[in-house]
Amino acid sequence: MVSARSRRLVAIALPVVLAACAPKSWVVLLPDEDGRTGRIIVSGAEGQTEVAEAGVAASLDTPKPETFKVTPYRIEQTFGGALAAQPKPPAVFTLYFESGGARLTAESEALLPAVLAEAAARDGADISIVGHTDTTGDPADNKALGMLRATFVRDALVTAGLRLARISTESHGEGNLLIKTPDDTQEPYNRRVEVVVR
Repeated sequence: MVSARSRRLVAIALPVVLAACAPKSWVVLLPDEDGRTGRIIVSGAEGQTEVAEAGVAASLDTPKPETFKVTPYRIEQTFGGALAAQPKPPAVFTLYFESGGARLTAESEALLPAVLAEAAARDGADISIVGHTDTTGDPADNKALGMLRATFVRDALVTAGLRLARISTESHGEGNLLIKTPDDTQEPYNRRVEVVVR
């Protein structure tokens, strides 16, 4: 017959034994904000293990890494501080232009308040603005037009109250097409400015 004291000792000893078996160093795969996960390969002296599922971890202190499931509670307990310290992911806005100039489409002009709100929601936001064109016209002229578009958006944001020192502008001209087209082709989706708020 097992006494109550013996049962308590077993109940106390089991977590200690299990904790002694648990890896001290491990890596866990977490989903991106959109729920997708990538995959990682963890290597040790005697082999490697692939992890491709959210919430699955691999040991780092064993000759051949072993995988195990990790509860959300344990992830929070172990990594909560680091996860909370991560900056917000960048917000990306794409603004489109009428052909041949630096005039925003009506739909894109309506997005400017959202860009401003996103910048205001971040302490010390950095903003990068990259101007693009379609392939109509001379590449050098398109490089200049891309910069004109980026500068137009920058000036609109500064006029609305953002600090110029926090904004960078550049032009890719026709060198980074969203929709691949042959030369001298009008394409509305290539006439754009990409605004990234960090």
